[in-house]
Amino acid sequence: MNTLGSFTIQTFTGLSAFRTGMFRLLRSVSGITVAQIDEEVAKLLELKLRLGGDDGKHQFVLKTPKGTRDYNPKQMAIREKVFNTIVSCFKRHGAETIDTPVFELKETLTGKYGEDSKLIYDLKDQGGELLSLRYDLTVPFARYLAMNKISNIKRYHIAKVYRRDNPAMTRGRYREFYQCDFDIAGHYDPMIPDAECLRIVSEILSELDLGDFHIKVNDRRILDGMFAVCGVPDDKFRTICSTVDKLDKMCWEDVKNEMVKEKGLSEEAADLIGEYVSMQGGMDLAVRLLEDPKMSQSKQACAGLSDMKQLFSYLQLFQVTDKVVFDLSLARGLDYYTGIIYEAVLGPAGATPPPPQAGAPKAEESLSVGSVAGGGRYDGLVGMFDPKGRAVPCVGVSVGVERIFSILEQKVEAEKVRTTEIQIMVASAQKNLLEERLKLVTELWNAGIKAESMFKKNPKLLSQLQHCEDSGIPLVAILGEQELKNGMVKLRTVATREEVDVSRADLIEEIRKRTSTV
Repeated sequence: MNTLGSFTIQTFTGLSAFRTGMFRLLRSVSGITVAQIDEEVAKLLELKLRLGGDDGKHQFVLKTPKGTRDYNPKQMAIREKVFNTIVSCFKRHGAETIDTPVFELKETLTGKYGEDSKLIYDLKDQGGELLSLRYDLTVPFARYLAMNKISNIKRYHIAKVYRRDNPAMTRGRYREFYQCDFDIAGHYDPMIPDAECLRIVSEILSELDLGDFHIKVNDRRILDGMFAVCGVPDDKFRTICSTVDKLDKMCWEDVKNEMVKEKGLSEEAADLIGEYVSMQGGMDLAVRLLEDPKMSQSKQACAGLSDMKQLFSYLQLFQVTDKVVFDLSLARGLDYYTGIIYEAVLGPAGATPPPPQAGAPKAEESLSVGSVAGGGRYDGLVGMFDPKGRAVPCVGVSVGVERIFSILEQKVEAEKVRTTEIQIMVASAQKNLLEERLKLVTELWNAGIKAESMFKKNPKLLSQLQHCEDSGIPLVAILGEQELKNGMVKLRTVATREEVDVSRADLIEEIRKRTSTV
């Protein structure tokens, strides 16, 4: 009999007995492979885990699912600061916000992400609808525009997305993570909205103080024109584009091998692509390529190069040309891009870390986090959802907040970070003053002051002061019997330990004055 059905979890009461039984079975039953044994062992171990351990008690592993994590108060304080910086920038540029469901109809997401479509999380059939968790915020945005017949909007959206990717936790790559998107939809003159998106990326990364960075830009039309003049067949454009997109992770030889050996491209075409993708520059490179004997033969490439020239002229006015590099190796593998594409990388221009070589540390051990923002123009995506094929040109950027957070978390690891916004602690110097403390803290709350008091009837003054130092609370209002008789409060500055008597009537104004810059 070529099955293991008669063997149950009760057969193996301990780990050694479990293994012994499986090896005996392997010897006694013909046709059973080691792989089948391993598969059945895994199933039985999973069943054993659900039913309980060897002592009959229910056992489970306390862990978060692969590619996810918890955030402690210190980490959340850092995240909140990052989000506030990003949202402030989006609002400064006139964006309004929307929200969409965390899952979409599967057909909404299908065919929009090229080779990355395999990373989409599909859900079980729920009431006759085939659903998937959203992979990004761009496709749901396009669906939202088509469904609501919106032809122009400047919007931002901050929400979680899900990818069945191979996680690298220390580099900020997860299966569940936030995206912070800014998009401009509508018919406008070429390259003005695109240039503003690049200005926004520059503002955010500068304000977050992450160190040197540069933004690589390219254009899908330039890429497609380059592929055409290099001899890439039309039906291989997207798949070769996906391979070129790996140049930030793989050396050129490996990329070339994938194009030639796995995807059937000729070696001559691959070598020509190699010459172009090594080029970097600014407006000067766009001018040079417009005069290139091969590239000038492609109308598509020339249109992209002319727009690239226009883009750099606007970037000059927006004062960000020192941060932007025209890089022909930038591909971005998503299928929906139709024009300008860009990606922000930490480090000065021309100093991008080389792709990993044999014997290099594993990705998880590397301090590099890859790109921290990316985006581009996708003029055809909304039309895919509109019943009449009505096109709404769009351009946008997505900030990789998890990767940014990984960097900031390492930078402030040893630093003290405030996790609350309490402005003042209401404390007592003697016993039996709980009611007076609660009255005062209520007055402060009523005035909009962020205040707290200890949940003890008679806490020691030293303990209350120590709590303020540990939590970073800047002020303490100390009540004593004498202060109560005189209608006063002793106001203590925690950092300097300076104390002054303040009348109860002036306390709220004094707190506001002292914490306005905190």
